[in-house]
Amino acid sequence: MNLPNKLTIMRVILIPFFLVALMVPDIPYGKWIALGIFCVAAITDTLDGHIARKYNLITNFGKFMDPLADKLLVCSAMIALIELDRIPAWIVIIIIAREFIISGFRLIAADKGIVIAAGWWGKVKTVVQMVMIIILICDFGGHIAWLVEQVFIYAALALTVISLVDYLMKNKGVLSD
Repeated sequence: MNLPNKLTIMRVILIPFFLVALMVPDIPYGKWIALGIFCVAAITDTLDGHIARKYNLITNFGKFMDPLADKLLVCSAMIALIELDRIPAWIVIIIIAREFIISGFRLIAADKGIVIAAGWWGKVKTVVQMVMIIILICDFGGHIAWLVEQVFIYAALALTVISLVDYLMKNKGVLSD
C-alpha cells in the first residue's frame, strides 16, 4: 500500500475521533481538538492527491477511496454541525444530495469504462466547504463572525449547485446510450 492510500485510510480513521471530540460535551477543549483533527484530515486530502500525481502513485483504490473519504469527512462534519445547531439541515441535505448524484453519475460512467476527473468547480466547492466547517466549528460568536459564517454557508451551497450543473453539463454524454 502506497503513501497516498495510507493517508486516505488515515483520513477515514480520523472521522470517529473528530466526531467524538466535537460531539461529546464532557471532553475538555473538545471543539478545538475536533478542529485540529479536521484540519489534519483536510490536509491529508490535499497531500494524498499531490503525492499520488507527483510520484505517479495513482491506484484504482485511491481513485475510489479518496473521493469517498472526502465525502465521509465533510458529510459527517456537516451532519454533526446540524446537531450543534450551527448549520440548517436543508442546506446539508442539498449538499449531500449533490454528492449522491455525482457518485451515481460516476458509477454510470465507470460502467461504460469512463473515468471522470474532478473539475475546477468541484475542487473549489470542497475547499469552501472545508473552510466553512472550520469556521462553524470555531463558533467565535458575535455579529461579524455570524455574518462570515453565513457568507461561507451560502457560498458552499451556491458552489455545490454550480459544480453539480457544471459536472452534469460537461458529462451529459455519459447518460446517452
